[in-house]
Amino acid sequence: ITGDRFIARDIGFQNIAGPEGGQALAMDIASDRSVLYRCSIAGYQDTLYAHALRQFYRESDIYGTVDFIFGNAAAVFQNCYLVLRRPQYGAYNVILANGREDPGQSTGFSIQRCRIGAGSDLSPVKHSVESYLGRPWKKYSRSVIMQSIIDDAIRPRGWIEWSNNFALDTLYFAEYSNSGPGASTSNRVKWRGHHVIGAEEAAKFSVANFIGGNTWLPSTGIIFDSGIIA
Repeated sequence: ITGDRFIARDIGFQNIAGPEGGQALAMDIASDRSVLYRCSIAGYQDTLYAHALRQFYRESDIYGTVDFIFGNAAAVFQNCYLVLRRPQYGAYNVILANGREDPGQSTGFSIQRCRIGAGSDLSPVKHSVESYLGRPWKKYSRSVIMQSIIDDAIRPRGWIEWSNNFALDTLYFAEYSNSGPGASTSNRVKWRGHHVIGAEEAAKFSVANFIGGNTWLPSTGIIFDSGIIA
């Protein structure tokens, strides 16, 4: 999807390749000021390619296993449900694989007031399958998770390496005011690029500040919260 101002609502997108199908996108979006509202995006590996430009997801369900939200868009996910599925045998789950390649790029993933949990196929075995919030696909990978409910399907360390020490000093992974059994930051990774932030820093990743949503979302008619609301 490449045309500007793409809007989808109440629609399901699915790739049925299955957990052993390798990379199998359900959606590839490079549409500036795009919105997905009350949609379902289902797949396994690389479900959603948030490819480029400004994107907003609201009250949508996204299902997957490996790097199932990836790309180099500036994207805010608000009030969404990120659903971990059961991967192929011996594999582990990763939700976010952001592809920011330069520190000057205003891109990244902001997860606000979402639920992160195990799907029905993963739930019975969620403690024997490793699942992580994200990993650095590119050198300046940036992902923020705030005000969200995190299930204990997520391992206590939270995040995982891409390859050895790649990008651990240059990435920006941050957490703010999350809750749930998987939200504790006490045993998170000790990388230089991982941060537990406060409200002032978190506000930089709001709809208003991160994707300039106040200037273009009202005309879509889609509900949104512009800031960090307690």
